[in-house]
Amino acid sequence: MTEPLVYLRGQILPASQASLKIYDSGIVMGATVTEMTRTFRHQPFRLEDHIARLFRSLKYTRMEIGLSPADMTCISRELLAHNTGLIKPEEELGLIHFVTAGEYPVYAGSAASGGPMTPTVCVHTFPLPFSLWSQRMEEGAHVVTPSIRHVPPQCFDPKMKYRSRMHYYLADQEARLVAPDAIALLLDLDGNVTETSGANFLVVQRGTIVSPGPRNILPGISRQTVIELAAKLGIPYAERDLQVHDVMNADEALLSSTPFCLMPVTKINGALIADGKPGPIFCRLMEAWSELVGLDILGQFHSPLTP
Repeated sequence: MTEPLVYLRGQILPASQASLKIYDSGIVMGATVTEMTRTFRHQPFRLEDHIARLFRSLKYTRMEIGLSPADMTCISRELLAHNTGLIKPEEELGLIHFVTAGEYPVYAGSAASGGPMTPTVCVHTFPLPFSLWSQRMEEGAHVVTPSIRHVPPQCFDPKMKYRSRMHYYLADQEARLVAPDAIALLLDLDGNVTETSGANFLVVQRGTIVSPGPRNILPGISRQTVIELAAKLGIPYAERDLQVHDVMNADEALLSSTPFCLMPVTKINGALIADGKPGPIFCRLMEAWSELVGLDILGQFHSPLTP
């Protein structure tokens, strides 16, 4: 078979045959939990960690899917074994897991009767588009703090990874009014830095990597990798509240996320961070991450595949 395979509702089928009903709760209500894992040399990185977090999100949202973490791991590896055979050796895949609350028995959205629903489980892949991030990896990203604030933890726990992301969408739209390539960095209701729509945010202050505390951010697996690599490299790590003032005066700023691992941030709200160039901590961490996975990660963003 020459097209990718997808796992959907208990079946493995060609991607062209996979679809969701328009009255699935993931569409009607945005009731979806999700995970993303990436490959290095066609092997998934920290797959078990991502699946473990997915099952924590499922428990929190009370979605029973009739699969164990071991089942999900087997499904994921089966899809990867097939789908990586369809790409070039130097290309990589993103592996997506998502689960919705299921299809409404009648199309009435939240007004539907409270009958039983079977969650929709999907696992699929896509080629990582390194060209989307190549310029930012070289020059650094520009983050902008919009008027849209992060959903407070009193609403739902940010340790759940979910797709109900209208606030992120609106925040990114507003940020791009400042600069077309800007990324929204959301603040909480007290003005503390939280995260972007797709990444954890960290700064470097006097040689210490500092992350916002876990109360109002997703504890990212890439963020955890940064913590572990920093410990191996002897780089201090701390967690505390950060404000825009701290970011503007930081020695470096970083985004950590599954598809690109680590990205330098060199500008906030139009102001340069330090000298406006990727810093030495970023370089040390990326070198260590490359050693960990056995390939030059930054080189993937500057390969012949990148226009």
